Amino acid sequence: MESIWHKTIQLPQFPQLKGDISTDVLIIGGGMAGLLCAYQLKKAGVDCIVAERTRIASGVTGNTTAKVTCQHGLIYSKLAKKGGLEAAGLYLQANEDALSEYRALCEHFPCDFEEQSHTVYSRQDLSVLEDELSVLSRLNDPAEFVTNLPLPFAAVGGIRFPHQAQFHPLKFLSGIVGDLTIYENTPVLSVTKSGAVTQHGTIHANAVIVCSHFPFLNKHGSYSLKLYQQRSYVLALKNAPIPEGMYLDAQENGLSLRGWGDILLLGGGGHRTGKPGGGWAELEAFVQAHYPDGKIVSRWATQDCMSLDGLPYIGQYSASTPNLYVATGFNKWGMTTSMAAAKILADLICGRENAYAALFSPSRSILHRQLGINAMEATVNLLTPTRKRCPHLGCALKWNPRERSWDCPCHGSRFSEDGTLLDNPSTGDLPKK
Repeated sequence: MESIWHKTIQLPQFPQLKGDISTDVLIIGGGMAGLLCAYQLKKAGVDCIVAERTRIASGVTGNTTAKVTCQHGLIYSKLAKKGGLEAAGLYLQANEDALSEYRALCEHFPCDFEEQSHTVYSRQDLSVLEDELSVLSRLNDPAEFVTNLPLPFAAVGGIRFPHQAQFHPLKFLSGIVGDLTIYENTPVLSVTKSGAVTQHGTIHANAVIVCSHFPFLNKHGSYSLKLYQQRSYVLALKNAPIPEGMYLDAQENGLSLRGWGDILLLGGGGHRTGKPGGGWAELEAFVQAHYPDGKIVSRWATQDCMSLDGLPYIGQYSASTPNLYVATGFNKWGMTTSMAAAKILADLICGRENAYAALFSPSRSILHRQLGINAMEATVNLLTPTRKRCPHLGCALKWNPRERSWDCPCHGSRFSEDGTLLDNPSTGDLPKK
């Protein structure tokens, strides 16, 4: 279960922190968001340190499909309905800025960066495409309606964003980490007013950024109610036709397709963590039906934090924590969102104005339907009698036979068969019998 990215590059290794150290900014988490935060802060002349629990890019970043696009499903019509056209426009501009920043950086760091169009297609419902295209037209975006898509199934049409991109995320990171101060195998045990405590030392810092995927500090911010996690699955295929461009189903948990060299990446089978879903079996059935000559050369799964309203949480961790910041809830769009988060957080820490900070503020309203669903899931699983409990907040764990893991339906922590922590927000293993 190793991604094609991990199979094709060896990332540099960094030491474990032993002893006490001081810095201006501590960044917790060595994925794309955390490392880009460090890169942007260092560029601004700010001393910073990254503390990673295991190895950099060992989580979601190493298991992404690595689409660098402003087209995040049918997000713009949803944003326009909830927050108005201005909110949709700000979201679009933030991601266009992020894409431009990647385009510039990738000229210096070879990473298989390739310009491609990205298309969200619908297999049945034309009206959802029409709604989205109407909003994009009002935003003067060059998106276009397309038919006759190069896919192995019928679709009523799609919305195509030209001049998007794809790349090898770990090759990119291997380029930007060279001058950064990073400590691996350095889990943060607690955050204090003056920094953080790790297993073998204390990091004194004036500000702390939590980029640990799901925020693990439960005292502030209500993230256990504002987020849930979703798993999705990827197969890497040889001997399968590779369509020009990148593709995504408009329907939630539909298929995602993109190429990398002579390999087709097919994603899908998603479900809420701790719940049943299609998984690899759904993708394998699709391959058997549509790519009978396809050979599976790699398979992996990933896990995404989903917010209440489709917008990520980027900014001050909570209204009562002025020197504590967060980037989370990327809703499966971690590439452009990581870059947008890095630029927003660098501006906030440096005291600069940022046009997008208010849109992504973690302190915005939580009054959304998903809040009730998250609360119900937590209540049901807290009351479920079982011996296996999640150390995070005590929810009942569910056995995942597909991946042979214990998964938390409340907040998405995952543990191996022997109890070793796989995914946060839990910060420790299951207790030994």
